[in-house]
This record gives sequence, structure tokens and C-alpha cells, in this order.
Amino acid sequence: MKIGILGTRGIPNYYGGFEQFAEFFSVYLVEKGHEVYCYNSHNHNYQEKTFHGVNLLHQYDPEYKFGTFGQFIYDYNCIMDARKQNFDILLQLGYTSNSIWFFLLPKKSIIITNMDGVEWKRSKYSRPVQQFLKFAERLAASSSDFLVSDSIGIQKFLKKRYKKESTYIAYGAHPFNNPNELILNEYDVEKGNFNMIMARFEPENNLDMVLEGVALNKEDKTPILVVGNHETKYGEYLKNKFKDNKNIRFMGGIYNLEHLNNLRYFSKLYFHGHSVGGTNPSLLEAMASKALIVAHNNDFNKGVLKENAFYFSRPSEVEQLLKTVKKNDNLQFIQNNFESIINDFNWNKINGQYLQLFEECMANIKNGD
Repeated sequence: MKIGILGTRGIPNYYGGFEQFAEFFSVYLVEKGHEVYCYNSHNHNYQEKTFHGVNLLHQYDPEYKFGTFGQFIYDYNCIMDARKQNFDILLQLGYTSNSIWFFLLPKKSIIITNMDGVEWKRSKYSRPVQQFLKFAERLAASSSDFLVSDSIGIQKFLKKRYKKESTYIAYGAHPFNNPNELILNEYDVEKGNFNMIMARFEPENNLDMVLEGVALNKEDKTPILVVGNHETKYGEYLKNKFKDNKNIRFMGGIYNLEHLNNLRYFSKLYFHGHSVGGTNPSLLEAMASKALIVAHNNDFNKGVLKENAFYFSRPSEVEQLLKTVKKNDNLQFIQNNFESIINDFNWNKINGQYLQLFEECMANIKNGD
């Protein structure tokens, strides 16, 4: 099959979950003998024309000039190029800024869309933007040939709201089995003597709630590493709010997966504050890294972690968990989550499920179904 992947800033991953999935899945498809093209921003850090056999199509992306509006132009450029490529399948990762161009999608390609989370619920968006995202979600749901949900919750949502069936395929993670304590030296922390939270600096990821809980726990000086790009308006707000808390360390983005895995593995508690969306990649990676997870109390997180984590809904609960939870007392939680990665959320299985879906979609189209 000739397969195109759009909706990301490009591969290799320098940004987030969809980019990471696109990297792993596209290379997997090439290894299976397929011809694969991935759309990249023109100013992506990686400027080669191929990546492990995946063809890279760099398109002009003015996001650096215009902010979010630039994403619409980038997606337009990608879709216009896709019209010339004669793809058998075009995989769209997300719909936020590409669904308005649905009428330009190539008619001869099978359009498969991963619907991501319920984007219009994200608190970072104003009311008009939330209304637009609802509209975009409806366009994507109605204009795609096939839909993918990355969580059971999203699958149920699409069925209820749009009467549309979707294929449930989660994200994946690689089991981590090669800890290297020396890496901790680069971050000035000691094994089992630091906590960690990793997220984009957005309100719905509850960084503020977790850090308020840390600040309430005045007697404990255990450092917490806050991983994510903090050079944003919200990041500046949080840095200013907690500037007097010396144990709160804003680390910026860390994109070295080996370093991240080791930090998660050797952490005391790993906080996961995400409250919107489907199966979050960083949560799976924490499970795969044998971290003891303290997660925001919501159905998305519980759908993945089940009873194998501690949960919080307010800063006082974070404070209490910091005082009472010990990693060595909860090794079964860690093992259960690790086995869940091996059995349910491993990349080979996820990639295989996507490829099976592609093959079934091709067969259905050929049979006129």
C-alpha cells in the first residue's frame, strides 16, 4: 500500500504523542514492505528527505509566525500535496486544524482519522474556539471513511454523539528494562529521592493543582521535576507563582527517551495530571518505566490504570499522598501496570492493529462495502 500520514508536525518526534506514534508506526509500515510518506513542517529540526525508509514531505508551516492560525495553513498545504500523491490510505492524526479542508481531501484515497481526545473541552480554549472545535469534530466524524478511537471513552462518545462506529486502538509504549542510575547525575537528583510530573503547560493537565499540593507539604524538601516546555504564558504564570518553592524545578522539555525512562524509573512518585483526552502517551510510558503513578481522578486515567494507581482531585489530596505513599509498599501496582503494557499497550501490538485495520479497509472498499 501507498500510505500518507498527516496531522503532525513531523518525524522524528520533537513534540508530542501523535508525532511519536507517527514515527513508530511509519517505520513499522516500511519494515512490512509498504510505501510510506509522512508530512513534516518545513522548519522541522530534521531536514532529510527520508527517515528509516519513510519518505518525508516538508510543507510550509507558518505557525511560528501566526500561532495556531498557522496550523490551518500547514494542514491546507499538506492536503493539497496529498491530492497529487495517489495514496491508497491517508491517515489523519487529529482533526483540529485539518477538518475544515475535508472537501479538498483526495477522493480516491481511503481517509482514516484518529479522533484524538474531546478537544473542545480543553480549558485553554476560549468559548468561540471551543465552538469551532465542536464543529471541526463533527466535520471529521462525518467526512472520514473510517474512524479510530484511542480510548473506550472516546469510542463511546463518538457512538453516542454522532452515531458513528470507530475502531478502538490505544497508544503503545516500549517496556523499559535498562535502568542507568548514572543518568540521574545530569539532573542533580538521587535514586528514589525525587518526584516528577510531565505534561504540556495547559490548565487541564493540572500542573497547578499538583504543585499547590507540593507547596502545601512544607516539611518535605523532596524535589519535584516539572518536565515540559514552560516558555509559554501559562508556564510563566506557574514559574512566578511557585518561584519561592526551591524544591519545584522547572526542567523544560526533555526529548531524550532514555533519560525520561530513567527519570520515571528512579522517581519516588510520578504525577499524571491530564484530565482531557483519550489514552495519554506519557502515562503509558510511565507505566512502561515502572513508575509509581499518582493520577488525576477521571475516567480516562482510570480506564488505563484501573486500581493500580493513587488518585487526586484537589491539592490537599496531593499533599496527603506525598506524606503517606511509599514506592516500596506498592510494588504490585507497578508490576500490574508493567504487565498491562506488555499485554495490552505494546507498540508491536498497536502497530499490528493499525495495519490490520488498513488491510480491512482496503478489502472493504474493493468489495464495495
